[in-house]
Amino acid sequence: MSFPPSSGHPARPSLAELRAITQPQSTMSRRNAEHWMARWFLRAVSLRVTALLIRTPVTANQLTGLMIVVGLLAAIPLGASGVVTAVVGVVAIWVYFLLDLCDGEVARWRRQTSIKGVYLDRVGHYLVEAAVISAYGWRAADQHLGGWTTLGVLGGLLVVLVKAETDLVDVARTRSGLAAASEESVELRSSALGMLRRAAQVLKVHQLTGALESSLLLLVAAVVDAATGSLVGTRVLLVALAAIAGVMTVLHLASILLSRRLD
Repeated sequence: MSFPPSSGHPARPSLAELRAITQPQSTMSRRNAEHWMARWFLRAVSLRVTALLIRTPVTANQLTGLMIVVGLLAAIPLGASGVVTAVVGVVAIWVYFLLDLCDGEVARWRRQTSIKGVYLDRVGHYLVEAAVISAYGWRAADQHLGGWTTLGVLGGLLVVLVKAETDLVDVARTRSGLAAASEESVELRSSALGMLRRAAQVLKVHQLTGALESSLLLLVAAVVDAATGSLVGTRVLLVALAAIAGVMTVLHLASILLSRRLD
């Protein structure tokens, strides 16, 4: 059965028609709007999944809720020992990421974009990103409470704090009666610091703490663990991710304060 949208769009659009509405260039070309893997190939996959979803009664917010559940469930195998569990966790994270793309596409197609949906999406990312890094601590501790689990939770909190620093820009501007920050305001006042920032973006070190990238790194770490009969791979990865998150917390805050986003 087909469930045509109330937006006036065709019930069974071609992929080109669907892409024009759900993946408009004005949205996809925004700074930091697209994950590099989405640009590379995942948007092509999500478009085909969205073509099926718009024929069902599922809403964008329901997809966001499902995304959160899948992301949190992914933390369970990621925190368990073994290569197989790491593979299961990685697959679950890919499904989580795909749902994250599809909920926005369904919302744009059906014109269901809402403040609640945006809020739920942000909360979901906070929860999942924190849960995933914390799960690495549980794996590094061989499923025992202790220093490694504490480091995992700390790393998860730092990752969330970096995201909060970005979101709090909008909070500060809204409470001051200002419009949203423009794309140009992200540029740093210092040209030298701006060059360093652009270099960091090219290297994409800051993205290593994301659920998608870090889960792939965990898979490599799990193979190292299996080959050495130890937890050295997972532990080295956890220390590296926690260190990157800590440095990013400081540098990202500095980049905001030294830009024009709060002017």
